[in-house]
Amino acid sequence: MSFPHRRPAWPSLRQVAACALLLCGAGQTAQAAEEKPLWEAGIGVATVSFPAYRGSDQRHQFLLPTPYFVYRGEFLKADRDGVRAQLFDSDRAELTVSAALSPPASSDDIRARAGMPDLKANFELGPQLNLTLWRTDDRNRELKLLLPLRAAFTLEKQSRSLGWVLHPKLNLDISDLSAFPGWNLGLQLGPLFGDRKQHDYFYGVDAAYATADRPAYAAGGGFAGMQAIVGVSKRYPKHWVGAFLRYDNLNGARFVDSPLVRTRNYVAAGVAVSWILGESTTRVLVDE
Repeated sequence: MSFPHRRPAWPSLRQVAACALLLCGAGQTAQAAEEKPLWEAGIGVATVSFPAYRGSDQRHQFLLPTPYFVYRGEFLKADRDGVRAQLFDSDRAELTVSAALSPPASSDDIRARAGMPDLKANFELGPQLNLTLWRTDDRNRELKLLLPLRAAFTLEKQSRSLGWVLHPKLNLDISDLSAFPGWNLGLQLGPLFGDRKQHDYFYGVDAAYATADRPAYAAGGGFAGMQAIVGVSKRYPKHWVGAFLRYDNLNGARFVDSPLVRTRNYVAAGVAVSWILGESTTRVLVDE
């Protein structure tokens, strides 16, 4: 894909954290069980391009530093699936508590939202059930059904609820590609759902902010479109490289008629490289 012709900007710490989670999470895949360090830490750099919000016709391009951190504890984990607490794990099912971050968007920079309140940085927290549908004996190929249900909140001094988000998705991990030794591929596909509060925060237009080109609108809850992600990555002895491409389609979404929806199809993308600066001498047996 081609990035917009716009000078890269250095984002806030909240934006760095959100983009780093998206990029690093989309580019890593499952691998067969082996001993690895309890933790690894490093630093990297990434370039990412994505819309101001789902359905926006304006994009943000960032060049940003990205922390690299992996923790493989028995209960607390920080890896390709984000930062989470593992509550239950069996051969075919895993129950975790997971979290996600989304960056803020200033209405001063978004034509469709001119004069409206800014979109605050927000975080999501809730349970996620992972069901293994198929895997090879060596676990180099694995298909899972991921079922995250999260409550969303603004990330500010006086946080407020933004409703609920449900994002069931099929996740296929392919480790050590035949034609590209050491490279891993991850694919995700699934619908998104949100309640009325979640959709109205992003797509509702109060009467006070209505204009001739932006009529008042109240969004309903329900279907929020489809999303597909492809990620590739490779781990070298002292550094890691990864990239992702995400496609969103908003056709049929409950809020698709909002005047704030300016496009129903778009892509987001990112590329990163990280250098591993240190690791634990303690080794643990993991499947990742």
